[in-house]
Amino acid sequence: MLAKRTSKNQITLPKIIASAFPEARYFDIRVEDNKILLTPVKISPADGTLSSVREKMRRLGIMDKDLPEAIRWARSQKK
Repeated sequence: MLAKRTSKNQITLPKIIASAFPEARYFDIRVEDNKILLTPVKISPADGTLSSVREKMRRLGIMDKDLPEAIRWARSQKK
């Protein structure tokens, strides 16, 4: 199956491919092993995500006082 890149660097997904992801409006794009990989992602409103994070923290018993240590730990994992 071919897809042509336009002069504006746009590629239209073939209908059969697009129909496999009917709910996807956004895709994460990366290059891996000289291939372009598209992964459908769901974009959710920031306030909805934030409230779900706060709810999970509440369920786990994580308090405001625990956050500075959690941030230090998360930042140390990037190395």
